[in-house]
Amino acid sequence: MRWLPVLYVVAVLLLEPVTPVQWPVSFVLIALPLVAAFAHGPVAVAGATGFAILLEGVLAGTPCCAGRPVGYLWERHYVAAYICTALVGVLGTVLAAHRTHREHTLADVRFVADIAQRVLLRPVPQRIGDLLLDSLYLSAAAEARIGGDLYEAVPTPYGVRLLIGDVRGKGLLAVETAAALLGAFREAAHDEAALPALVDRVETSMTRRATQLGGYEVGERFVTAVFVEIPAEAPLIRVVNCGHPPLILIRSGEVRELDSGRSAPPLNLGVLVGEPYHVETYAFRPGDQLLLYTDGITETRDPDGRFYPLLQRLRSWRSLPPRELLERLHHDLLDYSGNRLQDDIAALAVRRSAEERPLPPSSPAG
Repeated sequence: MRWLPVLYVVAVLLLEPVTPVQWPVSFVLIALPLVAAFAHGPVAVAGATGFAILLEGVLAGTPCCAGRPVGYLWERHYVAAYICTALVGVLGTVLAAHRTHREHTLADVRFVADIAQRVLLRPVPQRIGDLLLDSLYLSAAAEARIGGDLYEAVPTPYGVRLLIGDVRGKGLLAVETAAALLGAFREAAHDEAALPALVDRVETSMTRRATQLGGYEVGERFVTAVFVEIPAEAPLIRVVNCGHPPLILIRSGEVRELDSGRSAPPLNLGVLVGEPYHVETYAFRPGDQLLLYTDGITETRDPDGRFYPLLQRLRSWRSLPPRELLERLHHDLLDYSGNRLQDDIAALAVRRSAEERPLPPSSPAG
């Protein structure tokens, strides 16, 4: 776009010698200031305006360039072209100033959004004890930075606790709900010894928030989520699933979903059932890897409308560590969808290393 004004002038100069004298192509230079306003600032547009008027005069009354007598320079049609070019130049300069201001404002908004994303979805530690971790977040909107998908990994005295969730809905309300959920989880993960108690505390926090917001959609403000606890002293994991897609266990010889069929309701809907949360326990030995993900991955479609075959893809990548696995998943999702994601995507990969390292002391809650 920055070279478009130059190309425009070159096109005019190439057309001028091959057109009849009575067809002055130089009149199209009236549009040059607007062409420049697409990618340049007001000073450059004002300069392009002066250059366009000068070039119109050269093409109008210079025999060596256009084959017209000098008298054509002040012919009324050409004078009208000079005036029109000047008026369009004023409009183009105003347009360029407005566009530049909007671009600066948008850059500031993006900067604030980037900061908000780092606070809301801060990078997970690359290693906690004998666990290797990495995360992935993709927004369906190219200009968006944050949304309703969320993840977190917190080292606690009870082991490493993981969360991945998907807030119902879009927009600011979804972002606010995700922030409230992450805040409740980060605080309670250090205080509650039992995983069901942790989930119950987060559920209570989410229900209180939905009630405070009010409105007729209180019962529809829910979050699907999976809570995982990986104790340091035992080769196992504990899982509470609240209406979320099941975890995937990647082992040397298999890739399978960890789905017992006993999922609890999504958060903020558990009060409607009133049953205690059920904890599932699975073996998680050295070399095993977990993938936590939101349904934006499995609901990604190709141009023919076929859903993304996640398990099939993972069987080909089961030897990859977390970072390489999520990088491969990232590029494959974009290729599969033709760079047109239908929903936000979040994923968290965790591998238990054969090399044991002590669990670092947990940081203060908050």
